[in-house]
Amino acid sequence: MGYVTGKTIKGLRERRRATQKELAERIGVSDKAVSKWETGKGLPDIGIIEELAGALGVSIAELLTGDLRENGNQSANMRKMCFYVCPVCGNIIASVGHGAFSCCGIDLPEAEAEKEDNGHCICVETVDQEYSVAISHPMEKGHYISFIAYVTSDTVNLVKLYPEQGISVRFRKQGHGIIYAYCNRHGMFRAMV
Repeated sequence: MGYVTGKTIKGLRERRRATQKELAERIGVSDKAVSKWETGKGLPDIGIIEELAGALGVSIAELLTGDLRENGNQSANMRKMCFYVCPVCGNIIASVGHGAFSCCGIDLPEAEAEKEDNGHCICVETVDQEYSVAISHPMEKGHYISFIAYVTSDTVNLVKLYPEQGISVRFRKQGHGIIYAYCNRHGMFRAMV
């Protein structure tokens, strides 16, 4: 990860329609310091990066990389749910809309869901007002389904799975939605319900 550039600071400050003086007051520095940063004649101290990111309305990662992420899902429809999975520890991050996330020192890409295929067939049956989800898939230490999620327009239900256990999950039926299954080797698959 690089360090914040003056161009990034200036662009973010102008996007928030703030003057150098207003930004300086928010983070407790002089407007001359902000001017030096923006013209490349100085850099903000690492000790104020968190405050600077907050004042500019971005994450620390976005401030340091200049890679700004916009959430295009302002209405927060859960069907726009995005999943991010750490390949090192298996951590699962669910976000309503796109975001910038990292885990174990890695910037996580969004897991893109493919339609189910022969090796990843998601079987869904309705039983007593519930969706019963089963997948015929290996559950070995090196190859397994990590989680299954049921997403509707206003809810998300996620069940974490572990190697050497069976794949049989039930979700209370809450209307039309999408069932997602994440294979640690092949990525994410989906089926409409």
